[in-house]
Formats: sequence, C-alpha cells, structure tokens
Amino acid sequence: MDEVEKEIKFEDALKRLEEIVEMLESDELPLDKALELFEEGIRMSRLCSSILERAEMRIEELIREEDGTIRAVPFKLSEEE
Repeated sequence: MDEVEKEIKFEDALKRLEEIVEMLESDELPLDKALELFEEGIRMSRLCSSILERAEMRIEELIREEDGTIRAVPFKLSEEE
C-alpha cells in the first residue's frame, strides 16, 4: 500500500470501487481503459479489505463472567456470517 492509499478513507475507497464497477459494466470503454480501471478496482478492493481487517482487530467484545466481572475479548465472527 503506497502513501496515497494509506490516506484514503474506507468510504472513499468503496465509493470509487462502486464507480469503477459501474464504468466497467458499460460497453463503451476501450480495452486499455477497462484494464486500467480493473487494476484500480483491484487496488481499491484490497485497500477496503485491509481497512476492514484492521478495524476487526480493534473490536473487542465484553463478556460477563459467572462471578459478575466483565472482561474484554477479541470479537470473532461466527462461521455462519
């Protein structure tokens, strides 16, 4: 990830990815432009995934123990989600 990508917010990267998908779905793009957009889309997708992974690592779940104490544990998504 380069310095420019580090400064892009998740919402901005996701919006750009959506714009790229829209453009790629149109049949009016020359091949070179389509490939360029595809590569940018891959970068935006990876950036979004990376940001989400970092956010997931920061989330903690509060668990109440049998004795009434509360402890924080890393949040884990269930396999079904």
